[in-house]
Amino acid sequence: MIDDKLVKKAYSRVHYTAEQIEELRKCMHPETGPMYFLENFMYIQHPTQGRMLFQPYEFQRGLVDSYHNYRKSINMVSRQMGKSTVAAGYLLWYAMFISDSTVLVASNKHDGALEIMQRIRYAYESIPDHIRAGVVAYNKKSLEFDNGSRIIAQTTTANTGRGLSLSLIYMDELAFVDHGIAKELWTSLSPTLSTGGKCIITSTPNIEDDQFAEIWFNANKLTDEYGNETEIGPNGFKPFFADWKSHPDRDDDWATAERNAVGDDKFKREHECQFIAFEETLIASAKLAQLEGATPKRTEHQVRWYKDIDPNCTYVIGLDPSMGTGGDNAAIQVWELPTLRQVAEWQHNKTRIEDQVALLRDIGRHIQSKGDPEVYWSVENNTLGEAALVVIRDTGEDHFAGSMLHDPDTRGARKRKGYTTTPRSKQEACATLKRLVENGQLDINSKALISELKTFIYRGGTYAARNGTTDDLVMALILVLRMADFIAKWEDTTSAALSSNLAFGEDEDDDESPMPLAFI
Repeated sequence: MIDDKLVKKAYSRVHYTAEQIEELRKCMHPETGPMYFLENFMYIQHPTQGRMLFQPYEFQRGLVDSYHNYRKSINMVSRQMGKSTVAAGYLLWYAMFISDSTVLVASNKHDGALEIMQRIRYAYESIPDHIRAGVVAYNKKSLEFDNGSRIIAQTTTANTGRGLSLSLIYMDELAFVDHGIAKELWTSLSPTLSTGGKCIITSTPNIEDDQFAEIWFNANKLTDEYGNETEIGPNGFKPFFADWKSHPDRDDDWATAERNAVGDDKFKREHECQFIAFEETLIASAKLAQLEGATPKRTEHQVRWYKDIDPNCTYVIGLDPSMGTGGDNAAIQVWELPTLRQVAEWQHNKTRIEDQVALLRDIGRHIQSKGDPEVYWSVENNTLGEAALVVIRDTGEDHFAGSMLHDPDTRGARKRKGYTTTPRSKQEACATLKRLVENGQLDINSKALISELKTFIYRGGTYAARNGTTDDLVMALILVLRMADFIAKWEDTTSAALSSNLAFGEDEDDDESPMPLAFI
């Protein structure tokens, strides 16, 4: 049942004065209508002053311009800036004055979608009848007007908006939607946008490798192929930016107090709009933001090579295998000791176990052909690693360059080739990886590896890839570090460079001699 005291009854007649007709005409104006409507007829609930007419700041005017004058707009706005209020007002104007429109509000959380709809309903209920459209349906998640337009609110999923003929989609906090879901959503919405649909994205940033960041960075490429400046990026999006400094009521004293209250990383992300991961990443967010990576010197058989082989160094090769059927990636990492430089890497999800092992063998042979440096290699032997060990056995270790290393912790258990990842060994290796990266001791060249480190987060009692992302390159690196730790006990040059930095679960008071190098 619709409360006629709060809303205008559908198809009801209204007697207009000349002044009211002029006000309605100004609201309907295709260029200036939205701002006139917001300034004259939109009421908001101020947290301290209660009900009041919306008085937009200058940056909020810019936000309305971005929403209205560009078919596709992406807006990076810091927290608590009133962006939801602006969005609610504009979406309400659009639905009431653009007939037969379907407006979709997609928020990363259920409560977020309901919050925007609540603002829309509050604003609507404050509008006089000579301005507002009549209501056919009036619910928490949807509004339908008698001009044929409707507003629908949904939580962002891979199927959000599917089956709807959308005139406008508003995506709120896209950077905080699960990466896999955001990617699928964007793929499903692209056909709608390609036929003329309007798209508005508004969010604070999260990480540099999510769907929001991809659209944002592309939108900010504001020069064409001839070097001329453009208003929109090659993806058709108009970018708009507003951090805390855009708010007229905020100054350096406010910033200092807020920074002290929420912490530096959170302040940089939520108020300065820097791409710093929201989740608890293994590596400190500030350090992750500094990592850049490099372009490979060459790529051969999908192996990315970042530097030439130095015959005076030692090389460690680690394979994290996969089924090779299109699911998880298999990954290989190649690192140089004692420099701790990344030399090469490979990853693929449709390469058979036999071919993964063959590539591991060929990489070792290639390295050893460059002046016969020391080469050590191994595989993770958990689950699918057993299949890799069978292939290695059938191939014969003598066909591989260098020496295969094995987990030294075999006390009380049968000796098993390769390295077993246990919760403890992973935790210890992650601690070392964190320390080395944050101290600037690992020379990481791979942009793909850096991307995985940015989504390698604490969840479920351990560190793993964020939902919708991968961590195979990281796990192959962890295997390399475990091998390097053991090599450091037996090679003087490596030991001198690494022994103080790499220590997996050692007791500082343990005076026992190290175990022999773990060959089987």
